[in-house]
Amino acid sequence: MDGIVESIETGAWVGTFFWPFLRFSALFVSAPFFSSQLISVRIRVATALALTIFVMPFLPATPYIDPISVMGLLVALQQIIIGLSIGFFMQLIFGAVMIAGESMAMSMGLGFASMVDPQNGVNMPVVSQFFIVLATLIFILLNGPVLMIRVLIDSFETLPVGLNSLSGLDVKVIVDWGSQMFRYALMIAIPVVTALLLIYLALGVMTRAAPQLNIFSVGFPITLMGGFVMMILLIPAFVPSFTKMLNDISVQVFKLIGI
Repeated sequence: MDGIVESIETGAWVGTFFWPFLRFSALFVSAPFFSSQLISVRIRVATALALTIFVMPFLPATPYIDPISVMGLLVALQQIIIGLSIGFFMQLIFGAVMIAGESMAMSMGLGFASMVDPQNGVNMPVVSQFFIVLATLIFILLNGPVLMIRVLIDSFETLPVGLNSLSGLDVKVIVDWGSQMFRYALMIAIPVVTALLLIYLALGVMTRAAPQLNIFSVGFPITLMGGFVMMILLIPAFVPSFTKMLNDISVQVFKLIGI
């Protein structure tokens, strides 16, 4: 009898550590900055392990669930979904920046100039890469990683460990924010795209006035130079725009977990 009680106590202690560890690990797989391929898997696992050990005493008590069972598998899947959802939701603001950069690159004629994004491991126009790096620096300066960890810790209050962990997860918030992502991308890119549109209109008038002018040899340097000038002018306005995006998504991410 004592052996059974001791086994249950040991299983409860393991579960108290195991379920938060799954949430933190899933967050670091999908969250911005942490999911970068420049950060090795060992560092992510070690960070998730350290944070789990640190927050364990402050988390609400979890019921005993055998991790090696069908119920334990379902609970584990729910913890992973919660962590992935929070990280993916925060990743959407970087998606807006990437879309804005691609729009500017295509308008400037730099759509062919791409490089591998070390954070996502995919090819991306250099303009998008520039704004992604700038957004990542602002994200770190504004304590974005701390915000994500705080949201995950608070999620244990509104989404407690159990078979109904996903009952309070408002997935509709993610769907609604998808449209906001394109709106913010347009807000970032519209100054550059509008200026380049005016340049293209001027080049069209020049072509009509002087048909012998080789528009391809003259137009590309002009649009390229105009795009770079507008990007330089855009940088001071990009910081408050991205800060507003982060503030808005901070409010929405708390709604996601039911706060």
